[in-house]
Amino acid sequence: MTDLWSFLLQTLTASGVAALLLAVKALFRDKLSPRWQFGVWGVLALVLLLPAGGGGRYALFNWPLWVESAKTALTGDYSLTRVLAPIPLPLGPGRPASPADLLYLLYLAGAAALLLRYALSYLRLRLALRRGAEADGAQIRRVAAAYGCRPCRAVAVHGLSSAFVCGVFRPVLALPAERPVDDKVILHELLHLRFHDAAWGLLICLFRCLHWCNPLLWICADLAQNDAESLCDQRVLERLEGEERRDYGRILLSMADDRYARAPGTSSMANGGRNIRARIQAIARFRRYPAGMALVSVCIAAVLALPALFGTRAGGVVLGSRRWDDALDFQTAMASARVARCTTAAAALDAYGKAVLEQNGIYRALCAPLEEHPALAAEMEAAATGPDHWVYTRWESGLPGYPDPRAGYFLYNLTPDSGGYRALMVFPLQWAYPDGPDQPPASDPDCLWLASRPVRAERREDRWVVLPQGAFTLTETSRSLDDGGWLVWGEASLPAAVTYAAETEQFRLELRYQTVHALDNAIQSQTGLSWLPGASAFDTAVKPYARFARAYASYSFTAVFTGSEDQRAALGEVRYAAVPLSADGSHPALKYGAGSGSSSTGAFWGSSSNSGPSPWDGTLSDGAGTYLGGDPNDTPVWPAGYLVELTAGGTSRQATLLPVEGGAA
Repeated sequence: MTDLWSFLLQTLTASGVAALLLAVKALFRDKLSPRWQFGVWGVLALVLLLPAGGGGRYALFNWPLWVESAKTALTGDYSLTRVLAPIPLPLGPGRPASPADLLYLLYLAGAAALLLRYALSYLRLRLALRRGAEADGAQIRRVAAAYGCRPCRAVAVHGLSSAFVCGVFRPVLALPAERPVDDKVILHELLHLRFHDAAWGLLICLFRCLHWCNPLLWICADLAQNDAESLCDQRVLERLEGEERRDYGRILLSMADDRYARAPGTSSMANGGRNIRARIQAIARFRRYPAGMALVSVCIAAVLALPALFGTRAGGVVLGSRRWDDALDFQTAMASARVARCTTAAAALDAYGKAVLEQNGIYRALCAPLEEHPALAAEMEAAATGPDHWVYTRWESGLPGYPDPRAGYFLYNLTPDSGGYRALMVFPLQWAYPDGPDQPPASDPDCLWLASRPVRAERREDRWVVLPQGAFTLTETSRSLDDGGWLVWGEASLPAAVTYAAETEQFRLELRYQTVHALDNAIQSQTGLSWLPGASAFDTAVKPYARFARAYASYSFTAVFTGSEDQRAALGEVRYAAVPLSADGSHPALKYGAGSGSSSTGAFWGSSSNSGPSPWDGTLSDGAGTYLGGDPNDTPVWPAGYLVELTAGGTSRQATLLPVEGGAA
């Protein structure tokens, strides 16, 4: 915890678990054993010992959304609150910069003051014990031997009304100097020693100091210490028989001692008189719980621990909204974008594509570096329109046209790049502004305009962000607007991921290789009939935890004859076959099928002939696409090259095409 907001996030997370435990313990108060009643507090202890938000998960509720919304609304701060440690850490260098910093300093002072108070109380107690006289250890050794406990050093101290153990590493049994102590009291304290109850009391005191301003956790601390005493009573009663059990309740009355009650590092945790009545009532109800109840207790504790320790993912609740009725709702939306971090490169790239499609600034904030959030918020607030001053999500991406909502976006040539990825994001447009946004748009049903922009996805701490690497580029294609879906199989007018080239006798060879990665963004219309036009649509909802569902690979092969026209005329039929090379240079066998074709291994073949009314113009071309094998979320691996064999005029020629442009960085 490094500031007021991180403390608030930590203590709210613990408070939710505390409230759940209190409700469940009230339900099972008389039904489960004291062992369970005390042991279940371990769930709360683990939550308090772990920084809130580990792995992006929070106990029970989406606490970060509430904290971030309040922080931004009250301070205008768009940073993301993180809990680095479950203990308070000093404020950064310099003077406090805000009222929140001053409140955090007040919290630090309160924690330090309470910690000092407990430390002084413990030192005062140790000094009092040092003035005590060594007690006769015969009784202690006798009781310890009778009940299988470990004895410890004992001192007799004037002014005590009951015994207790003091110390964790060098424990001392403090005994009243004015009167004898019953064996049952000695047994009670030796059992405290055996089960390290003084250490548990010290941990509870530490939690009191860290969360001194949270009354709910103070109530839990009191109850936990009372449960520790009740558990010790249960252990004593399990070792006593008949009349001794009935006599134990009477002896408890002599143990009421408020002088050192709840002193840290001691077993004097709940000896106050007001707790004695509840303990005597518990003794009256004493029973041995059947063995089967242990399994029931473990199951109930596990059910409580799972949501408390593994929690729920921090997410946004209004990311898909188009507008909000007031500024607080808008700040909640921005908080959603901060806490619902993109956990994969695929999710960040998808969020950016949908931010452009929807012109949605909240979507852009989801995949933008945190330092850009203030500027994004200012841009959206400046775009607020309407008589009621509604706050819209409008964000200007610079897209030079209107996107086709049916096609969505296409992610070309995803390539590893210095720990991140670079890619070309492509948007089919219904109409474009080739001459600028101030000029009339160009729209032609027989022409498909594409807007493309290079982007880079990289990891920033625990989130993936997307950084545009240049302006949009407009490309005019010969496809119609209805052909946008075929962009998954490649587009010659767009850059290639890798270009392979080689030259052989009388031929110049080139192969352009493209990939397209896609998420599962297709949704069905209400008709449910996929063959009807418009039956499927593009899902514009963001998916912060998404992964790529599939990847496509396509190639475009060209072989140009470089000889004379007479040599070309003499060639007759020209056949070709190609196979991709692996990193070690190996490849499958060249395949010549009937006519032209391709295989899932990336091999392809075909032919051209000079016979017929249209003579061969000297250019061979081929192209196809296939699903990219393997997991589409793995690092893309392009073919190391291609082996091509050309057969013409009775002569075969082989060439190895190697990358000349593109490929992995």
